[in-house]
Amino acid sequence: MPQDDLHQDDPRQLAPATQRNREPILAVLREVLPARGRVLEVASGSGEHAVHFAAAFQSLVFQPSDPDPAALASIDAWAGESALPNLLPAIRLDASAPRWPITQADAILCINMIHISPWAATEGLIRQAAQILPASGPLYLYGPYRQSDVPLAPSNAVFDDSLRRRNPKWGLRELDAVAELARDAGFAEPQVTAMPANNLSVVFRKNSG
Repeated sequence: MPQDDLHQDDPRQLAPATQRNREPILAVLREVLPARGRVLEVASGSGEHAVHFAAAFQSLVFQPSDPDPAALASIDAWAGESALPNLLPAIRLDASAPRWPITQADAILCINMIHISPWAATEGLIRQAAQILPASGPLYLYGPYRQSDVPLAPSNAVFDDSLRRRNPKWGLRELDAVAELARDAGFAEPQVTAMPANNLSVVFRKNSG
């Protein structure tokens, strides 16, 4: 839906990248998500991903979330239009908060947040995911990263520079640093899948015991 097709008073937001990446992400999620249970999406943004995935996995219950009131309104507007019974009302959730308003999930998704938020949000995401996921529960991350053994793509270098100009606390993260945080919190080594437009799908699973 083109941006012009939304009325000025329509709370729904449009994230153009969603149209491009939702099918590649969905293909990975088909191999990652459990057959049943609750999926928490952190930083749901416009809510378009939540609707798309809830439609594709109707045996799962999706819980979208975001810290921004405008995003929450957009999520619920898209969800209302979809009328999907397995898509819950959005909850306000700040990844960096010491406590989250949800204490259990069978899987967690976080798409395009880590590079557009302070490092404290990544720390909070991994810390809380370790607390609320069951053993072997997946934490799925998507976005661009720096990799120690892979040259940074020119487009990602430009993107990183633009992010840091907007906010010095933003920017592409070192995948090794994210993996170290996850390892210290009790997650296994990540499963990494190359995605279109120099992005990565990164899946951490919580260790048993």
